[in-house]
Amino acid sequence: MNRISIFVDGNNMFYAQQKNGWFFDPRRVLEYFTSEPSIELVNAFWYTGIKDAQDQRGFRDALISLGYTVRTKILKEYYDDNSGRYSQKANLDIEIVIDMFNTVEQYDRVVLFSGDGDFERAIELLRSKNTHITVVSTEGMIARELRNATDRYIDLNDLRPYIEKSDY
Repeated sequence: MNRISIFVDGNNMFYAQQKNGWFFDPRRVLEYFTSEPSIELVNAFWYTGIKDAQDQRGFRDALISLGYTVRTKILKEYYDDNSGRYSQKANLDIEIVIDMFNTVEQYDRVVLFSGDGDFERAIELLRSKNTHITVVSTEGMIARELRNATDRYIDLNDLRPYIEKSDY
């Protein structure tokens, strides 16, 4: 049996999907990665920044009903001197890595939806524990270090026929 855990860096993936011009369906993501009978889904985590406690409530409830563990952090506002604009950011990298290591005994394979190079060291350590790591991201948004550290890289656009959100 292949035990799998899925980690979705929601904010990172939102920008990747926006850039690609299509969005994926969280249910279809779970179905795609667990389609083989030999695969058992152990955990699915979704990480996202929110404006306040009610922000994205419906979406978060839908994720929970699909079986995702949802981790949130309140967005912080940053002023960019160069552009003269404010931007909002919630960095959940630490939460993702903590969950990866806190549940490491439960899985054999990880699927990480993120292109963030900050995960390079965590991925190297997980691989040293004989964990197979798949990273899903998109060209121009995947850090070279992360792509280099992973066992398998899948371009998000290659999954489009299988995981795209369709208006029912």
